[in-house]
Amino acid sequence: MNPEPFLQLDRVIHEKGRLAIMSMLAASPELSFTEMRDTLSMTDGNITTHIRTLQEAGYLSITKSFQNNRPLTTCALTAAGKKAFAGYINLLEQIIRQTKPE
Repeated sequence: MNPEPFLQLDRVIHEKGRLAIMSMLAASPELSFTEMRDTLSMTDGNITTHIRTLQEAGYLSITKSFQNNRPLTTCALTAAGKKAFAGYINLLEQIIRQTKPE
């Protein structure tokens, strides 16, 4: 078995919480902080840390606004985030094909 594909996995995305966030955002144009937090059953601090890491990597953008006089934070994948996630999924598929018994 060739270990190279495993070594190429994007460590920013590969972490369980960040992978869940990226997956949710790949399926939706944007999501609110509370939607993601509640769906993923994360604490405010935990999801904030993951979002910050993804933002620093250039994978997601954050928009702050107000809705009904309440703060609203939404997240969306950037073009770089969409490309990185697609590459990550393609690499996983390659790993699966490589390890699948024939």
